[in-house]
Amino acid sequence: MVGVDKLQELVLEAKEKSYSPYSKFRVGAVIVTKDGSVFQGANMENASYGATVCAERTAAVKALYAGQREFKTIAVVSDLDGPCSPCGICRQFLREFTPKEAKVYLFHNDKGVTESTMGDLLPMSFGPDELAENAKSKQ
Repeated sequence: MVGVDKLQELVLEAKEKSYSPYSKFRVGAVIVTKDGSVFQGANMENASYGATVCAERTAAVKALYAGQREFKTIAVVSDLDGPCSPCGICRQFLREFTPKEAKVYLFHNDKGVTESTMGDLLPMSFGPDELAENAKSKQ
C-alpha cells in the first residue's frame, strides 16, 4: 500500500517532468492500481493547445498500456498552493477505470492535501457499472 507521504513524494516528482512551456502550469499525477502498481504522469503541452495531454490521462494511459484496468487511488498536484482538481475530461476518463469510492488526493503543492473520492469529483457519473446495470435490467 502506498501511503499519503509516498504519494506526495511521487506526485511532486511527476510534476517536475511536466512539459508546459506555454501555460507554465505544471501538473503531476499518480495512479495506484488495484494490485498496488504505481504510474506517474505529467501534463504535456502542444503548440496547438488542443493536442495537450493532462497529467491524469498521461498516468492513466501508462497504466492501461501495462494492462491495468482498475484504479484504486489517484493523486494530483500543481504549482498552486491549494488543491488542483482534474478537469472534466480527465474525470470522465478516470471514472472508466475508477470506482466511485476510490480515494483521490489533491495535494496543495507541498503545503497540505485535500482528500476526496471519485464519486465526489464526478457525482451522478456514468461509467461501466451503469452500463452493466442497464444491460441486466433489459434481460
